[in-house]
Amino acid sequence: MPNLKHIAVFSMVLSCPVYAEDLLSVYNQALAADPQLRTAELKVEVGNALKGQALGQMLPQISGTANWSNNQQAIETLPDQNYRGTRYFVSLTQSLIDFAKFWDWKRAQQVENQFTSELLDAKHGLIFSVVERYFAVLDADDQLNLIRAEKQATESELEQIKKQFAKQMIKITDVYEAEARLDQLNADLIGAESKLIIVKQALKELTNSNIEHFDKLKEGIEYNELDGNLDDWIDVAKSQNPIIAAQQSAIEAASDNVAVQKSRYLPVVDLQLNYFDTDTGFQSARTNHTQTQVAAINVNVPIFTGGTTTHRMFEAQSRLAIAHEENESKIRALIKETSDAFTSSNANARQVTASEKALNSAGKSREAMQSGLRYGVETVADLLRAQQLEFKAKRELSKSKYQYITNRVRFLKAIGSINEDNLQEINQWLTKPN
Repeated sequence: MPNLKHIAVFSMVLSCPVYAEDLLSVYNQALAADPQLRTAELKVEVGNALKGQALGQMLPQISGTANWSNNQQAIETLPDQNYRGTRYFVSLTQSLIDFAKFWDWKRAQQVENQFTSELLDAKHGLIFSVVERYFAVLDADDQLNLIRAEKQATESELEQIKKQFAKQMIKITDVYEAEARLDQLNADLIGAESKLIIVKQALKELTNSNIEHFDKLKEGIEYNELDGNLDDWIDVAKSQNPIIAAQQSAIEAASDNVAVQKSRYLPVVDLQLNYFDTDTGFQSARTNHTQTQVAAINVNVPIFTGGTTTHRMFEAQSRLAIAHEENESKIRALIKETSDAFTSSNANARQVTASEKALNSAGKSREAMQSGLRYGVETVADLLRAQQLEFKAKRELSKSKYQYITNRVRFLKAIGSINEDNLQEINQWLTKPN
């Protein structure tokens, strides 16, 4: 006898509405789970700690020691002595002139600025990755559904073709052509199913969770081209993109490091205050209770370090040159990225309009072919090609819409203007699936 309890539970599961994830909910999951973003946040903490360490080197350094001892002294011709001893020592050292410490503190500030800019870039990158991978899933799902729809339509056409062939109204070659198209669609279906699995796994990499149901793109969205001149947008990107800001900070840090190494040639002056309180001397020999206070100015003049200081300076200068070259490389890459995103977004906007017209024309052509086939003025091959063109136009229209959104967000990331408000806007373009 069937388990009625299990059947009831299963029926309740089937009757429950399926919850679809929108773009913002996926982003919030990625925000909490992305290890790259967490790494960037930790690097900022490292930068703050480095700055604190560098500042601490310029502040007073205070240390103290205390010693309590029980001593036994044996000297020839003298009786043995047992005595207790105490020794206290407090020292304060304050750098007065040490340019290396100053420039190291300046360098640490720039390193912190670099890590802060890299954190902002990581946030921008996460927003773009969520949009890119979310709409990659929607695109792959649409492509799969359209292939399934074309397959279903082709199967229906094949059934009609076989009936016509049985009545000797068409040739066997028409049957073969329809079967060949159906076989091709079965092969395309396998590829589309694999593609959907792959892009879902790519999204899972960000969220660390499986998401099976997604909001769909609304109809009636306006796909407008980006305003402005490309050269002006490139200037904006150079001034606002956080990765360029991070590299500029890296250059400043490398320059400060050169100053640090050059400062190693200069004298170092510090103030030292010491306080001694002891009743034992050398080798813990008993002495009278003594208190000593010392105030001193120490001057340390580097004379020869075996070439270490010179080669450290050469290394710092080379690292500065590397930072400049990396900056030039990143600027060129940013110019290309901004240009590509700007051009692609505008091209996608025009493609959407063109694809809508192509779909309308392809639909009319397919309807005309169906009528012509009934009257014997068109062939099965003509109808299949018309149907294939119509579904191709549907797939290209769908892909153009998703590419437009992705490239538009890619452009915003390139110019450094991407933020969560953009996600809010795009999320309003989505609707719950039926």
